Amino acid sequence: MDLLRSMRIFVRVAEASSFTVAAQHLDITTAQASRAITELETHLRTRLLNRTTRRVALTDAGNRYLARCKEVTALVDLSEAEAGDAQVLPNGVLRMHAPITFGQHYVVPALTQYLEAHPQVRVELTLSQQVPDMLDEGYDVFLQVTTKSLPDSALVSTRICSMTSVLCASPKYLKAAGVPKNIEELTQHACLQLVTTFFPVDRWVFDGPPGRVEIELPPGRLRVNSADALAVAVADGLGIAPLPALSALPSLESGELVRVLPEWELQTMTIYAMYASRQYLDAKIKTWIAFLRDSVEAKLAGKMA
Repeated sequence: MDLLRSMRIFVRVAEASSFTVAAQHLDITTAQASRAITELETHLRTRLLNRTTRRVALTDAGNRYLARCKEVTALVDLSEAEAGDAQVLPNGVLRMHAPITFGQHYVVPALTQYLEAHPQVRVELTLSQQVPDMLDEGYDVFLQVTTKSLPDSALVSTRICSMTSVLCASPKYLKAAGVPKNIEELTQHACLQLVTTFFPVDRWVFDGPPGRVEIELPPGRLRVNSADALAVAVADGLGIAPLPALSALPSLESGELVRVLPEWELQTMTIYAMYASRQYLDAKIKTWIAFLRDSVEAKLAGKMA
């Protein structure tokens, strides 16, 4: 027996005081309506309706049960409507994870605008360098940075953007040490190193008009695993370093940093949004990913000095 279906039929029969009228409204036969009520009474071991050839009337138990059935079916209808709206209207809590630097420079500013546009959404954001276990940790979406193809996974990915790294130095450092004219001259400078899974520790790999060039680095005065921390050291005049565009762009625009050998780029990274499934994708996930992608692309379109 389909209990919810039988409850809906019971409500219709009770409201119409007629099996025939209720059956017509529900587009079923009178026999089907009668059988559903009989099965419901058997299930409850209680008579809900008194039947005569001319009239159907609620018993006292039936009257009490009718009130509960209306509450239950109304709640089910509301729940179905809310669940359906989840694919159309952004609503509820959006749980997301992002790498620290990308989160600070791009996710948080985009979130401010997104939440203004979607007041029914609340966000729980975690920033860390670790790639989370999406399902075990309960995230709706997380951002993954990679320089290679994504590993095989049951998760769905959407590309947010790609960005290169660029060599930067402060005007103070370049005034004191001189501006390198080519890649080979870099070995005569203080080369600061970003230590991540994306950058080899002992060399820099450049791409430019002549093609790909690698140089081995002398022992560096500073190695650090945070692009933002390295950007501070570069701005203070400690040396030359490769910085991801997401870290370098604000300081390049302000003049605090200067791009060195601008015809060369290092290490392209791609950022993906990862989520569980394309099917019945929640509106808050879908709209957030599209919003973030547009926001990041607009920022990266700014010209770097």
